[in-house]
Amino acid sequence: MSSYQSQPGCRDGQQRQQQQQAAAASHHPSVSSEAASSGHHRSSKKRPVVFVIYYSMYGHVERMAKEVVAGVEASGCECRLFQIAETLPSEVLSKMHAKEKNSQVPIISVDQLPEADGILFGVPTRFGSAPTQVRALFDQCGGHWMSDALFGKPVGIFFSTGSLGGGQETTALTCVTFFSHLGMIFVPLGYKDKSLQTIDEVHGGSAYGAGTLAGDGSRQPTALELKVAQTQGRQFGKVVKKLAR
Repeated sequence: MSSYQSQPGCRDGQQRQQQQQAAAASHHPSVSSEAASSGHHRSSKKRPVVFVIYYSMYGHVERMAKEVVAGVEASGCECRLFQIAETLPSEVLSKMHAKEKNSQVPIISVDQLPEADGILFGVPTRFGSAPTQVRALFDQCGGHWMSDALFGKPVGIFFSTGSLGGGQETTALTCVTFFSHLGMIFVPLGYKDKSLQTIDEVHGGSAYGAGTLAGDGSRQPTALELKVAQTQGRQFGKVVKKLAR
């Protein structure tokens, strides 16, 4: 058979092949449509969620927490604010002149912790360490320790103390033991915000996290301390986003 005679057969074969491909395409998405669908899925993916969880007796840590939240949201993460349940009776709190709790901020449940992609704890100090209220939350995490529910989640801390030597570093360090046992990834602030290095004014904060000095309770977080808190939230959010990819 001559090559000229074979050409019509070849064209018929090509036409049949094209018809088969068209029929298959009608039942299965094309590569381009799959890519478009995949791109749409990525664009609609939820933002990573960061929990900011604090305990505050006199309002200093609560004020810091709000700036931390602003920083987290500036990083592109979703942020949810919680407070830790009180363990002291009202009559004791009254004698300690404790500030009334903010009823607009929900109490965190230990069962909610695994829902977060990252967690920032706001912790006041009690004799250079976390107070009982915070420890009570930590102590309920035995189930998470057993199941590795918090393993690999980024975690950070910010804090308030009465004075410079009142636990600006030890409060954070004593919480790192808890983070380590849960397998969480401790994300320190470092000196990303150079305001921490200034000696022109008294301020809280360290490489471990943002901090404020409460003094006798009358001193409120300064503009510098609030700025550092916002920096910590923003930088922490960036880390969470990278790990959540």
